[in-house]
Amino acid sequence: MTALPRLSIGLPVYNGEEYLPEALEALLGQTYEDFELVISDNASTDGTQGICRKYAARDSRIRYLRLPRNIGAAPNHNHVFAECRGELFKWASHDDLYARDLLRRCVEALDERPDVILAHTGQAVIDGDGQVKVPYAYTLATDSPHAPERFRSVLFEPGGDDFYGVMRADVLRRVKPHDSYHHADRTFVAEIALHGPFHQVPELLYFRRDHPTRAERANPSKRSRCVNLDPRRAGPLHPTPRLLAEYVWGFVSAIRRAPLSSAERRACYGHLAAWMTSRARPGAGERVEDRAPVDPAVLTVSVDALVAGREGSAGRQA
Repeated sequence: MTALPRLSIGLPVYNGEEYLPEALEALLGQTYEDFELVISDNASTDGTQGICRKYAARDSRIRYLRLPRNIGAAPNHNHVFAECRGELFKWASHDDLYARDLLRRCVEALDERPDVILAHTGQAVIDGDGQVKVPYAYTLATDSPHAPERFRSVLFEPGGDDFYGVMRADVLRRVKPHDSYHHADRTFVAEIALHGPFHQVPELLYFRRDHPTRAERANPSKRSRCVNLDPRRAGPLHPTPRLLAEYVWGFVSAIRRAPLSSAERRACYGHLAAWMTSRARPGAGERVEDRAPVDPAVLTVSVDALVAGREGSAGRQA
């Protein structure tokens, strides 16, 4: 690893002791090694701190930061990105799993395609035991060379997890930081997509975990999800209509800020108007892990065979 790592991985976490060791093993066991792993602990009250300190002591690529109070998931995501130094950046979740070649394949894709600003891979949703629950066919046209088409696709198609792709950090610094209104992650990805195309590596390398304590499951209402994103959303100043209005305005603001021609901007506004006035087709906008489970036998891969560290990895000495 170089003194200044090429890739930074930002891992925001709050009370993640149940799955955090598996996620850390999977990240530290990657075949691509030129990265730093910055963990921002959002004042966890369980065993997260001890787990992080143990791993940081054995692997010099880890920087562990602990916040004095819980600032909410969205500000913590922004905070960990601000602490990272790499030319490339990836957010990682404390409860997901990553195949050994995920980072290498994404970095290679970005090196081969200078026009691409985000690389991601095929994904499946797994349950709490690591068993495949939902294999996912990515249908978004985020690889289009045309910004309005990428924007239209993000609006109308069921969302993927591009948020967890490997991105060019300079592009990420040019978009508005992650907000905390309803579906703020979708407007965030839409703005990134307006800056350039994405590339999907055609391999199943990312495993998104669905479990009862996942934020979306533990916070079923729009209000509770937004309060989880930022505690300042609690109270009468942030009623649900405001959270929804901010969601729509987030798309408007993304179009206004993006480096678009006048014709492209008009086309994006047209897609947004169509989205606002149409009735979404069944399933539009849902998250893949919220769909009905399908038979995992359709997959011909084994999570255990792909993911590093299921039996424990050696790590690096600090």
